[in-house]
Amino acid sequence: QVQLVESGGGLVQPGGSLRLSCTVSGRIFSTNYMYWYRQAPGNQRESVAAISSGGSTVYADSVTGRFTISRDNAKNTVYLQMNSLKVEDTGVYYCKMGAQYWGKGTLVTVRS
Repeated sequence: QVQLVESGGGLVQPGGSLRLSCTVSGRIFSTNYMYWYRQAPGNQRESVAAISSGGSTVYADSVTGRFTISRDNAKNTVYLQMNSLKVEDTGVYYCKMGAQYWGKGTLVTVRS
């Protein structure tokens, strides 16, 4: 059974930082693309960042220069380092592996 478990969310002030983690079990991790998505209240889920098995990365325009996605294949874990956080970064952040496997999400709240 494939499981993706996110952690690292929380409450942070604007300008602050958080690092999200997503650990995968039950399936080969190293050969899969990994993604971070987020969903703000009342909005659709949107892609934030992606990383290939080889480490190539892609970011949404709204987070470029502030967020960094990385992976540790030895730990079956993908990370999202979020710096210079803004109120509009608030939402539930989800990890996705390949085309079909999702985690349950971790809540990030950015407010003064």
